[in-house]
Amino acid sequence: MRRITVLGSTGSIGVQALDVIEKNPDLFTVVGLSAGSNADLLGEQAARFSVEHTALGTDESVALVRDVETDVVLNGITGSVGLGPTLAALESGATLALANKESLIVGGDLVKQRVSPGQLVPVDSEHSAIAQALRSGTASEVRRLVLTASGGPFRGRARESLRDVTPREALAHPTWDMGLVVTTNSSTLVNKGLEVIEAHLLFDIDYERIEVTVHPQSIVHSMVEFVDGSTIAQASPPDMRLPISLGLSWPDRVPGVGVPLDWTTSQTWTFEPLDGEAFPSVALAKEVGAAGSTYPAVFNAANEQAVLAFHAGRIGYLDILDTIRAVVDAHSPGSDALTLEGVLEAERWARAEADRLLAG
Repeated sequence: MRRITVLGSTGSIGVQALDVIEKNPDLFTVVGLSAGSNADLLGEQAARFSVEHTALGTDESVALVRDVETDVVLNGITGSVGLGPTLAALESGATLALANKESLIVGGDLVKQRVSPGQLVPVDSEHSAIAQALRSGTASEVRRLVLTASGGPFRGRARESLRDVTPREALAHPTWDMGLVVTTNSSTLVNKGLEVIEAHLLFDIDYERIEVTVHPQSIVHSMVEFVDGSTIAQASPPDMRLPISLGLSWPDRVPGVGVPLDWTTSQTWTFEPLDGEAFPSVALAKEVGAAGSTYPAVFNAANEQAVLAFHAGRIGYLDILDTIRAVVDAHSPGSDALTLEGVLEAERWARAEADRLLAG
């Protein structure tokens, strides 16, 4: 029986995690819950799972992780505010099931220095797929990682045709509903760029050996290519309960958590090369990731500010990436880059710099 603490329990990942837990009472029990601001739903969840330890807000979430005896901490918090709870979870010695990719991306080496072997389990569907596929060979046998991308709502369009994209169009994702910032990131492929950085940090694979292919059906969640020419792919219908369950139970699988593919019906899966001219965000993310230090934190923060400005009608769609590039180019890491305060200060600077550029 694994004791689970769910951070961000009222969000999409948290709600689905609790669904998995509720359906498998012989495998999991909830010992802690935290939410950002939805106190009412948090209270309902605590009553439903008979949980005494709850927290509201980031600081309380950190305290919860430090105070509760738990086997697994699922970090389903949205955004880089999840960095503090991620560090607290790692310091506690619990397994960290990480859905909060931003905390790893902005924390970088700050996070990696605190990770024990096998302690961090990815929950993003792409990275969960890679983790599963990597069990087919040794690290020395891996040639490259291949992350799949749906391509978002603007797949196949030339860059210039995106100039007049509206916020409503940017939110019309063909597969997922992930909230304003993440759904917009999927349309610009900034989200895929962040996932490339995450893959590098999780699996210690050089950026030149991490590729992105466009797979509109979102059935193959990612692949690992080995040195003998074999490619191992993880395929399943798009349902986050599967990678969530693996995050909670790794390396064991939870029976019946997902609906398998129906091999009695005809299906067509397609793969297309990434159009780097129309969507330069992946190349920029690789550049930022290779630079390391606080550059990924700056990349992420500048993007969030630009996305909010786009949805407020203050800038155009193509200005999002232009703003990120300008902020990244202006950044100079401080001497305290490998501290929590150093990362947070870099984020504050990036937001202010993005706002300054956007106001001009």
